[in-house]
Amino acid sequence: MTKKARKFINPRAGHHFKNRTCSILSVGSYVPDRILTNDDLEKMVDTSDEWITSRTGIKERRLAAKHQHTSDLATAAALAAMKRAKVTPAQIDLIIVATITPDMPFPSTACIVQRKIGAAHAAAFDIEAACSGFIYGLEIGQHFVMAHTADTVLVIAADKLSSIVNWEDRNTCVLFGDGAGAAILRHRPKAHGLLTTCMGADGNKGHLLCMPGGGSQCPPTPHSIATGMHFLRMDGKETFKNAINAMHFAASEALRRCSTRISDIKCVIPHQANRRIIDALAERLGAAPGQVFTNVEKYGNTSAASVAIALDEAVRERAIKKGDLILLIAFGAGLTWAAAVIEW
Repeated sequence: MTKKARKFINPRAGHHFKNRTCSILSVGSYVPDRILTNDDLEKMVDTSDEWITSRTGIKERRLAAKHQHTSDLATAAALAAMKRAKVTPAQIDLIIVATITPDMPFPSTACIVQRKIGAAHAAAFDIEAACSGFIYGLEIGQHFVMAHTADTVLVIAADKLSSIVNWEDRNTCVLFGDGAGAAILRHRPKAHGLLTTCMGADGNKGHLLCMPGGGSQCPPTPHSIATGMHFLRMDGKETFKNAINAMHFAASEALRRCSTRISDIKCVIPHQANRRIIDALAERLGAAPGQVFTNVEKYGNTSAASVAIALDEAVRERAIKKGDLILLIAFGAGLTWAAAVIEW
């Protein structure tokens, strides 16, 4: 489908929004310097490079230093996106941080980032949608832009998962890494921008992927710490099955809502959790070879940052250019899922 032939159904073109659109002006990302390879993990737990690679496609992941917090990762990604867009701290009206590993329960990580980047006039808050957080953040942020409440919104997805991983559990510790990605949202004249999103959740299955300790239900005690309640827990088989089904539904629904076919999409960027999940999802969607962007082998699962980091890499590698349609898809704890169709 040529650019001139595109006639999108825009579900957001109501009177309240006065046909204002919202686009991603720029993206940026950050991953820590330390690389933890599968060979390194062989020395830590009962596993092997062959076992990890064959089941997940992951070869290595990045780990933050002890002195680095989630806000530090988020700040680095934000500054990269701001530099690329030539946006100053004073121009940012709102900061949204998607994370499940905040620096502390409160204040929000977004407020800490606000201080670190010097965006003194920006409102700031966190959202928690696990691995779906970046797309949730894009949807929330664009409503502020389209409603004329904010002109420039900074959406950041950042997680330091190494802080909640049980490094003695070989079934989970091999999967996760640390990192952050960011996007600057603004109205861009004569552009469709974010066409639509599809979001969903199923709290009945929240137990499949969770961290039981640390909240009001299970505050820190010697017993909760000794029993590992403050580490991430996952039912791998059930999470795998639900991830494929939910992401396929979200992607299909997002495409339907804007009358777009998978063949119209230039680049599909799914949550980078597991290569087998990505391959199964691509097959169900009918994606062509080379249409799906992956970097799971380098970073593992970085939760909400996953799609954001992959989007930034796709842009820097020129897998996406102006006017292309892209499809973002994610799935995470909650359970949550989301997909977005975007004209770049």
